[in-house]
Amino acid sequence: MMSEHNVDNHDEHAHGEHEGMTKKKIWSVFFILLFITVIEFIIALWLKPNGYLGSHAILIGNSLYIALTLLKAFYIVAYFMHLKFEKLGLQLALSVSFVFIIYFITLMLIEGGYIHDHMPQL
Repeated sequence: MMSEHNVDNHDEHAHGEHEGMTKKKIWSVFFILLFITVIEFIIALWLKPNGYLGSHAILIGNSLYIALTLLKAFYIVAYFMHLKFEKLGLQLALSVSFVFIIYFITLMLIEGGYIHDHMPQL
């Protein structure tokens, strides 16, 4: 009798965890990702190659492309990897780690050219 109660409780808990992922929500996220991808393709395959962005606007185009890619990554991680439904502590731990990784990669890219710029004899 007690084992039946545990099975029922486990089923209720499993159903409650992913209650937010309905078919409607999955399709909604799919179309958001599709829309972002279409915008990325327009930037990468039409605006940049045809020179519509101009020489100074390429930085804006690249920044917009990177921002859209990060937005897509957020939707994929949040909904399809179910991070949105996790506890706040895990969300913060993963988010802070991600920010530090991006920060360190940026520092390495900036400082990587330092030796060649300031010490050409090496």
